[in-house]
Amino acid sequence: MNTTPSSTNFVNVGERTNVTGSAAFKKLIMAGDYAKAVEVARQQVENGAQVIDVNMDEGLLDAHYAMTTFLKLIAAEPDIARVPVMIDSSKWSVIEAGLKCVSGKPIVNSISMKEGEEQFLEQARKCMAYGAAAVIMAFDETGQADTCARKVEICERAYKLLTGIGFPPEDIIFDPNVFAVATGIEEHNNYGVDFLEATSEIKARCPHVHISGGLSNLSFSFRGNEVVRKAMHSVFLYYAIPRGMDMAIVNAGQLDIYDQIEPELRTAVEDVILNKDPEAGDRLVALAEKFRGTDAVAEKQMAEWRGWEVSKRLEHALVKGIDQYVV
Repeated sequence: MNTTPSSTNFVNVGERTNVTGSAAFKKLIMAGDYAKAVEVARQQVENGAQVIDVNMDEGLLDAHYAMTTFLKLIAAEPDIARVPVMIDSSKWSVIEAGLKCVSGKPIVNSISMKEGEEQFLEQARKCMAYGAAAVIMAFDETGQADTCARKVEICERAYKLLTGIGFPPEDIIFDPNVFAVATGIEEHNNYGVDFLEATSEIKARCPHVHISGGLSNLSFSFRGNEVVRKAMHSVFLYYAIPRGMDMAIVNAGQLDIYDQIEPELRTAVEDVILNKDPEAGDRLVALAEKFRGTDAVAEKQMAEWRGWEVSKRLEHALVKGIDQYVV
């Protein structure tokens, strides 16, 4: 079976125009080089992103200025403006400033019931006023949902509140929280299963909604080992998409085809994500060392691109999300 996100109705949300996730993009924004920053957005679209996530949450930045400046610039580029923008910030004021700068249908990332129902519904009404869809985090007054039951409980509660004020259910994007697995902590072993089961249940109980998540969280324990991380993301989507996950924040173009993942690695990753036994995490950690730095194709490409002229090297690094040479 050759299931890949690109062969379904799955939506890839490009993650590189995010100062918290890309050191290269952050460097451009901090330097005020918005022309090159716009190219990052263009490259994300060219590499398959169907939505662009934009985040300017950096302590040393004027996030309002950075967000509005960048959104106005990409709105003037037809080949970028053809895809929706996901306005991503932990500050509602930054989100609202961004909403005033976009045409078409934006996506707000995110709102939740963390501060209670009143603020949640106030922000939801503003999203409706701007014609925006919204990512709803599985987060309430008592904290983030980690179990299947809590994820479903919070999302169903939010769904009833939102539809009660006339919020279109097709504009609701639930994020039931993707958490790291294979951390060595027993309580984390079922996080993958909890997400998968919650996705199915939320889709059944909340008609017409979408399900999203941040894939990089899943493989956080293996940062620095891109072979294993990409395999984890692809295997996770292989199981999550049939259950109803229809979008995710990813580095567009950086997903493996399920059937082409090395079989031993694929099996070990599946054992972890599906929590098949208590030793699955330890096995993957041990196996991961075998794959650290063994991607021969990537190594060959690395040797080649490091010899290119500066502008081409920068473009390649931005597209591929390579941050280790940023100074």
